[in-house]
Amino acid sequence: MKEPKDPDSKFIKVRCSKCKNEQVIFGKAATDVKCLVCEELLAKSVGGKSKIKSRILEVLD
Repeated sequence: MKEPKDPDSKFIKVRCSKCKNEQVIFGKAATDVKCLVCEELLAKSVGGKSKIKSRILEVLD
């Protein structure tokens, strides 16, 4: 039996550079991700992995 493949997509905890809010985002977001508090752009969708525009605090499994 085949072992299940680990997903190559992760959730990432980031900190907004503008208001310091901490937020969990998806590493392969299909749309741009904004801060829930101040609407600063946290990650830009580039057709695959997101381009993270804020500080990465932790990569979650």
